[in-house]
Amino acid sequence: MLGTLSSEQIEQVLRQDVIGRIGCHANGKTYVVPITYAYDGERVICHSTQGMKIEMMRSNPEVCFEVEQVDNLSNWRSVIAWGEYEELHGEAAKKAMGLLVERVMPLMASATVHLSHTEEALLQGKDYQPSPLAVIFCIHLSEKTGRFEKR
Repeated sequence: MLGTLSSEQIEQVLRQDVIGRIGCHANGKTYVVPITYAYDGERVICHSTQGMKIEMMRSNPEVCFEVEQVDNLSNWRSVIAWGEYEELHGEAAKKAMGLLVERVMPLMASATVHLSHTEEALLQGKDYQPSPLAVIFCIHLSEKTGRFEKR
């Protein structure tokens, strides 16, 4: 059975996952890239180094965000949302990074995972100076839709 997710189900998918895809478009080029995120009920919070996606979102802040949960090809849920990119600085960036670290770190239980200096400082409650290449940003979601298949 194919169907449409309710608002509550859309919120559940966004809160449960930590990997989504950002779609951005600028200068005649479309770029879709996976990213780790945290969802605070209104915004998708992310961080990245400077590169193509940051340059494109600075040029055109209107972006699309997608998340899916796939059990198999007959059982899945997908959410697509549209919103606006905003870079965060100062206390807003520190708070957002704290939410992201709090959400993602419990899922990174591995001997090969190494925290960045920023993540270690945040986990220890210390102030930090992000790398000049680091960009902490959010996407203010303005529209959300979701679909599912269940057999």
